[in-house]
Amino acid sequence: MKLSRQFTVFGSAIFCVVIFSLYLMLDRGHLDYPKNPRREGSFPQGQLSMLQEKIDHLERLLAENNEIISNIRDSVINLSESVEDGSKSSLGNFSRGAGSPLLPSKQLSLKVDPEDCLFASQSGSQNSDVQMLDVYSLIPFDNPDGGVWKQGFDITYKSNEWDTKPLQVFVVPHSHNDPGWLKTFDEYFKEKTQYIFNNMVIKLKEDSRRKFIWSEISYLSKWWDTLDIQKKDAVKSLIENGQFEIVTGGWVMPDEAAAHYFAIIDQLIEGHQWLEKNLGVKPRSGWAIDPFGHSPTMAYLLNRAGFSHMLIQRVHYAVKKHFALHKTLEFFWRQNWDLGSVTDIFCHMMPFYSYDIPHTCGPDPKICCQFDFKRLPGGRFGCPWGVPPETIYLGNVQNRAEMLLDQYRKKSKLFRTAVVLAPLGDDFRYCERTEWDHQFKNYQLLFDYMNSQPRYNVKIQFGTLSDYFDALDKEDASSRKNSQSMFPVLSGDFFTYADRDDHYWSGYFTSRPFYKRMDRILESHLRSAEILYYFALQQAQKYKINGFLSSSYYAMLTEARRNIGLFQHHDAITGTAKDWVVVDYGTRLFHSLMNLKMIIGYSALLLLLKDKQSYESYTSVIVLEMESKQKSQSSLPQKNIIKLGAEPRYLVVYNPSEQERNSMVSLYVSSPAVQVSSASGKPVEIQMSAVWDTTSTISQMAYEISFLVQMPPLGLKVYTLLESTSSNPHLAEYVLYNGNIENKGIFNIKSIKSTEEDIILENSFIKLRFGQSGLMEEMISKEDGKRHEVRVQFSWYGTTSKKDKSGAYLFLPDGEAKPYVYTTHPLVRVQRGRFYSDVTCFFEHVTHSVRLYNIQGIEGQSVEVSNIVDIRKEHNREIAMRISSNINSQNRFYTDLNGYQIQPRMTMSKLPLQANVYPMTTMAYIQDAEHRLTLLSAQSLGVSSLKSGQIEVIMDRRLMQDDNRGLEQGVHDNKITANLFRILLEKRTVVNTEEDKKPVSYPSLLSHITSSFLNHPFLTMTEKIPVPTLQLLGEFSPLLSSLPCDIHLLNLRTIQSKVDGKYSDEAALILHRKGFDCRFSSRGTGLQCSTTQGKISIQKLFHKFTVVSLVPSSLSLMHSPPDARNMSEINLSPMEISTFRIQLR
Repeated sequence: MKLSRQFTVFGSAIFCVVIFSLYLMLDRGHLDYPKNPRREGSFPQGQLSMLQEKIDHLERLLAENNEIISNIRDSVINLSESVEDGSKSSLGNFSRGAGSPLLPSKQLSLKVDPEDCLFASQSGSQNSDVQMLDVYSLIPFDNPDGGVWKQGFDITYKSNEWDTKPLQVFVVPHSHNDPGWLKTFDEYFKEKTQYIFNNMVIKLKEDSRRKFIWSEISYLSKWWDTLDIQKKDAVKSLIENGQFEIVTGGWVMPDEAAAHYFAIIDQLIEGHQWLEKNLGVKPRSGWAIDPFGHSPTMAYLLNRAGFSHMLIQRVHYAVKKHFALHKTLEFFWRQNWDLGSVTDIFCHMMPFYSYDIPHTCGPDPKICCQFDFKRLPGGRFGCPWGVPPETIYLGNVQNRAEMLLDQYRKKSKLFRTAVVLAPLGDDFRYCERTEWDHQFKNYQLLFDYMNSQPRYNVKIQFGTLSDYFDALDKEDASSRKNSQSMFPVLSGDFFTYADRDDHYWSGYFTSRPFYKRMDRILESHLRSAEILYYFALQQAQKYKINGFLSSSYYAMLTEARRNIGLFQHHDAITGTAKDWVVVDYGTRLFHSLMNLKMIIGYSALLLLLKDKQSYESYTSVIVLEMESKQKSQSSLPQKNIIKLGAEPRYLVVYNPSEQERNSMVSLYVSSPAVQVSSASGKPVEIQMSAVWDTTSTISQMAYEISFLVQMPPLGLKVYTLLESTSSNPHLAEYVLYNGNIENKGIFNIKSIKSTEEDIILENSFIKLRFGQSGLMEEMISKEDGKRHEVRVQFSWYGTTSKKDKSGAYLFLPDGEAKPYVYTTHPLVRVQRGRFYSDVTCFFEHVTHSVRLYNIQGIEGQSVEVSNIVDIRKEHNREIAMRISSNINSQNRFYTDLNGYQIQPRMTMSKLPLQANVYPMTTMAYIQDAEHRLTLLSAQSLGVSSLKSGQIEVIMDRRLMQDDNRGLEQGVHDNKITANLFRILLEKRTVVNTEEDKKPVSYPSLLSHITSSFLNHPFLTMTEKIPVPTLQLLGEFSPLLSSLPCDIHLLNLRTIQSKVDGKYSDEAALILHRKGFDCRFSSRGTGLQCSTTQGKISIQKLFHKFTVVSLVPSSLSLMHSPPDARNMSEINLSPMEISTFRIQLR
């Protein structure tokens, strides 16, 4: 009876609050449209439309009100259920009331618009002619000897085939310049690349028929900075007359497996912005000849940037052969999820083994090599097939021309048109003037001869990539029957790559994992710095804060973009460069991390200062310091110990998510007598944990404090810290198994020699059961009490005893993984606390920790797993973590591509083990009709599902030999490496198992947001030295509310000005609407957002800022739509990534 009375009172109170808030909202309706004439000018509206807007506004408020009431009803139901569940659960004791930190007062359940669920259920019924999953099922992978084209077949033709339509050949000179590989970026530039450019200017001017293409802007910009005006003009004129073409035009030619879409887009923008400012050029054709496998994400991003054509090269040799047989080497690449054809981009796949000259003129490398005139006798290197090139002269031109033409004709037989692309180049080619002369002069003689002989029916010339694609488009257009293109539509991806035999390139998915993790930390810091900097810049302009406006922050930001961009190169993030080159990349990343922390600190300071004018007086020293510090490019970050005193010091928390977020902050402090207060002076509840100096020694110098913060989206919140004897933290309790502890300090610690009993951790969502060695064995869902086997184990892979062994690129294991063996039980430490509990076990090579957060909402529903891996003493071994479950996934599993989309996978018994390993950037999952088990990852690694119910991730590899792909070393610069994951078990509702066979799948919203939180944790800063005069606001909250649950703010990136090294008033607002699967129980997910069919009202987006203008743009800012106008509403389709030029005031 007493309970129902409580509920009645509670319900009535809430109802009153709702009515009052509705009144306030209506009242605010009158104030929502300030009479600022400049604002009116940018969004012209007559009186009628004003009225219409007000009516719409009222309707929205009523709808919001209904939503609030239904949310409250759900909350009340949830609360009553949790009360009925009895006081066993940690929430059972309801009398704690709203003050309980486990019950954020705004605990609303997620509202998903039913229309937003349609996309995932329709998707995948699309109409591709070629689906890569089917291709894999069809191909026998038997690798017979194909003759001169080893991995192909004999090609024949009839000599009269070109009588009606002559063969058109474009020979495209190119030079592939790795921004770091066997030498550092700077070494390559100094020794090779600058000479390529210098000679290009001279040699292309000698003959207007000569052409050259270039892709890496990182090198072009470095060279450009050394030029005088005259030389710059010469380059511009070569571009204008079509002799020199920029292809792709990204900062680098990025890897497509380990790179995250945030960074791929960022390096593309950096390249395109540089080109716009310095050359006024907009690339239109993509060129990716060296990444080790290809992702459809890249095709989508190029399409969104305004490209119509692209080229790829490194694809499994059996797939190339299959495509050559069916003449599908040229196709429209469409996204798996596309219900129409809006994502189509034309793609050319090079048919042969390599992009070098022996493998690009035709099927016979022995002949093609004779037309690489850098290999003329007397040069530094010749042809491995034993027959050298001959200089062309009158006496041999006919014989040589016919030999070469035969190769071009054979190559053309693999395609559907009479237009042939023949790239002419290799790594760091065209360095010396002699090479320019040998290649261009000898080929010109061959061209002139062929073109002069009508019997050959050939038209041959030097061309750029776009010259080829233009000729192809013309041919396609002239042969189109009822607007149907002659080219097929393909969907899917091109992983995992093999270039010969069983040599699968799945090793690099994990190689050098230390830097793969560091890369993601940097990306998150860069995004945070970009967003805070742009907000701070607007305020600095408003208040005329010169100290900020004239600072070097924008130059630092640009350098950080470029350093992270450089690291996306396909020999950097892949872990496939020489040791000292890796150190060079690491040093650049480390240097930028320091700078980004500084930009975040100073931007936050400006945004929070009560008196903005006082900013200048705080710039001589760092005021706000990040709570963690990395000592060097090769060490793990460590938390700073905050020295407490009687003087309070500020603590600032930043939430990089576009969602309101209730999560935990942890800091190290110097004293157990600590008080944390909110901005209003209210003390905050604290969990105090021990800081461990070694596995069984507690630090007497530092204590960890953890507390909950409810953060506004993209917002900052201020707390104070001080030493206080009246503080009363919740001390964590410890149990140590198989170990002893000397000095317990203030903590309650039990030591147990060994245990027969299982270890249990639980929160209000999940209960976990661990075995005696401290490894998780079972997850029990509190929602239905169901027990699920979820067993974590470690294992080792060795390398094969054959001649070819694993290296930086290749994974060539000696069979299945062997279990990780330990003779005695490891030391296991169990911590139970107010806000989190964890189990840590210490093995020789891994410190493995599983943590459960005692928090309502997102953070409490998954299990955090962190591994500190150290295999520095091992030889030819790779360490894996395997999660085994009773999910009946059979041979299907799902991995993400670049953190952007999910690609279904099939483990195939006809393929070797290493072929069934795929890249995982942010997640992998397995599922059956009832459940889905997801492994979310904070770093890119290789993943597989070799048996039903299993997910296995390779965490580090140490290999003592080269794998013969040019690196000439093994991988033995291993570091102590941190890997961070979350395990999420979700219950599926109403699933048709046939649907699981579709070529497309989506994470749930809970999974998306958990992944986002994992990749973008709160950033905490503390006042370095207490400054008595410093006065900060309580919070900075730039958004009016959370963005819709399915919309991610990818970046808010200040755009460069026309002046060197300066910023403009505009930023690129990049948004991504995620595709998600609704068929999961969403009760009490704690998502405090809703979905809106991809609509965002601009005027209801920002708080404290006015939107001066918002104009749509192409992804990388190269193009503006012809009808681009100021928008008042953003409208995104599922999966869409869009860029807008925004100006705030």
